[in-house]
Amino acid sequence: MLPAMNRQSTARQLHYTWDDYCSWDDGQRWELIDGEAYAMSPAPGTRHQSIVLALALRLSAHFHGQHCKPFVSPIDVKLSETDVVQPDLVVVCNPAQIRTTHIEGAPALAVEVLSPSTELHDRRLKMRLYAASGVKEVWLVTPFPWLVEVYVLDGASYRLTHTLSKDDTLCSPTLQGLAVELSFVFDFPLNPGEQLPVAREPPPRRYGDES
Repeated sequence: MLPAMNRQSTARQLHYTWDDYCSWDDGQRWELIDGEAYAMSPAPGTRHQSIVLALALRLSAHFHGQHCKPFVSPIDVKLSETDVVQPDLVVVCNPAQIRTTHIEGAPALAVEVLSPSTELHDRRLKMRLYAASGVKEVWLVTPFPWLVEVYVLDGASYRLTHTLSKDDTLCSPTLQGLAVELSFVFDFPLNPGEQLPVAREPPPRRYGDES
């Protein structure tokens, strides 16, 4: 069992491997990045789960009967002997990668629904790992204000190809024919007083006003 640690801390005293990871039975969810164990955040909120469910429905319908298969977290994606992650959703297009216990190797698509507690981790460490591992396409989804960033692997790093909001349709640049209407994905009520920020320019200065 992994030694008890605060859920927001990292385990830096050991260099863990896939075999270590598979032996842990503490009931918590972990990710390994370069051999370091990172405790996953507490259970996701309702918006996060609503977005994941909506995306899973769209991906499942699109890929039904095709060789590509979508999977929803929690599912282990083993990128190397010292790198194991649990993206919110993945699409795998190589049947040989689908094992009974996990996904072996880089998926064709990884989707991360961001939260304040995980955004820096997802944007820095996991995006670097995805690029190094050869994940061709990544979606970063911000629940509110509604935003989807679509990244495509370009050499050793990612290139941002689209920034989309609630009224847009996401068309995958690497998975042919995959289109997702984001109004379906962001279909949840706002909290009282919650408003979408709007950038406004100051009113034009009146003629002759030197103040």
